[in-house]
Amino acid sequence: MKKRLLTKITSGVVIFTLALFISSCSNDEGNVFDTPNDPEQDNPDDEPEEEEEVATLIFNEGDPSNDIVVAEASGEVGTEVEGRVIFTSTDLTQRRMYITQNVGGSGDMPFNNFDLDSDDLQKATKADGSIDLDGATKKEIDFTFSLPVPDIDNGEIVYSFWTTTGKGDFRDPTKRLALGVGTITVTVGNGNNPDAEVRSFTDIQLFAPAEDGTTETFLSFLNGTVYKIVDGDVDDPEQGAAFRAFWDFGYYYTNDEKASFASTAFYKTAFPFDVEGFEAEEGVEDEELNEMFFELSAITKTEFDAITLSEDLDGIEQDEFQKVTSMNVGDVIEFVDNYGKKGLIKITEIEPGFNNNDYIMFDVKIQP
Repeated sequence: MKKRLLTKITSGVVIFTLALFISSCSNDEGNVFDTPNDPEQDNPDDEPEEEEEVATLIFNEGDPSNDIVVAEASGEVGTEVEGRVIFTSTDLTQRRMYITQNVGGSGDMPFNNFDLDSDDLQKATKADGSIDLDGATKKEIDFTFSLPVPDIDNGEIVYSFWTTTGKGDFRDPTKRLALGVGTITVTVGNGNNPDAEVRSFTDIQLFAPAEDGTTETFLSFLNGTVYKIVDGDVDDPEQGAAFRAFWDFGYYYTNDEKASFASTAFYKTAFPFDVEGFEAEEGVEDEELNEMFFELSAITKTEFDAITLSEDLDGIEQDEFQKVTSMNVGDVIEFVDNYGKKGLIKITEIEPGFNNNDYIMFDVKIQP
């Protein structure tokens, strides 16, 4: 790798209700109740009030000719804007809804701050953070959300919405996609996003895998969370699969390969020892674990520390290996994750060994 890595329809349904009430009532003497000179009479020149526009997305499987897949709104920091989604299916059954928020080009993150006006939706979430549509009709979905406007000076907040026929993936909208992906873009200030910065995680600590799965051995780039292996072994098989789907890679240590990383998909091949909680449970079909590709980098620790922008990582190329072994303190590892995001890992500390309290510490910089 190089020393410096290269790289409206706002469809709201706007309802104008123009109501002009003219009341002319006469008494026995023929006097008019309201006269043009009455100061209390409505000014005929007053403009009718407009109802606030609602950014609306429409998907209709039976008649897609009027689909609206992009909507726009303007918002002020600290307020909320209304967003409406209308997804109508004919043959497909919509089982989950996924929503992400991207603030100023910083990357799509799961949005779970549900404030729904619909009484039809049970405000329950699945283990992966998606909306469970069991309480809805599954064929005709019409929800209105209050979408917050985070604190940014200028830029766009992009909310993406889609439904799936089963367990989907916040980082891959195509997985079991039902109808389509719609976006509501909220513009703040001049609407220009700053240059995209890398997402950074510091002092991540992963422990050597314990046989009972109780050590924090896996990392998810989705939220920078570390997971115990046993998190994938819960009473609800679907929930266990949801946790495993978050994991990007895990740590292990052996006498031959020393301190090593392996993608979640390749982990059981790289570390062929029984670990409770890692295997898919009965009833979980077609489980898809994340791949990830590693390579030892020529980048130095100093150069790693200087990287701030996403474009600085563009020059990373995907290798063929889903594990990296014999790592040492000071090493920098290049990677490409399951979703095409490129990044670097800097090893900062290793407590060698395969006991429960042996570990590796590192920092990460990854594209948003």
